[in-house]
Amino acid sequence: MTAASTARKETRWNRRLWMRLATINALASAVALMLSAYLPEDVSTVVRFGAQVQFMHSMASIACATFMNVGADAARHAPAFLLGGSLLFAVHHYGAAAGLWGLANGIIGFAAVVMASGWMIMFAAGRNIDRSCQD
Repeated sequence: MTAASTARKETRWNRRLWMRLATINALASAVALMLSAYLPEDVSTVVRFGAQVQFMHSMASIACATFMNVGADAARHAPAFLLGGSLLFAVHHYGAAAGLWGLANGIIGFAAVVMASGWMIMFAAGRNIDRSCQD
């Protein structure tokens, strides 16, 4: 095998891009959380919940880089689910707080399944952590 054939093919959706998207997602959630302090209590609760879930999944996406660094390469697929699901969840809550629509259990459920898929990918990828150290 040549070096060219063993080199990992660089894609547009690489670790560097996922980490940047996770950082932007975390920033957006932090801003929403800070602004929620100035909203009426009933609206503030909805925004806070959306922002907390969004932030939590942004941090999990950043943790995927750590997983990959210790041998769990399959974790590279999780940020798409973690960020996509949390963004859908948060935007749905932000829109409901703004009065654009009500909270729909179907959308919340779908977002939860997408986010849970990201967690399952990370769990499955964890089986390869430090495998090279055991050889």
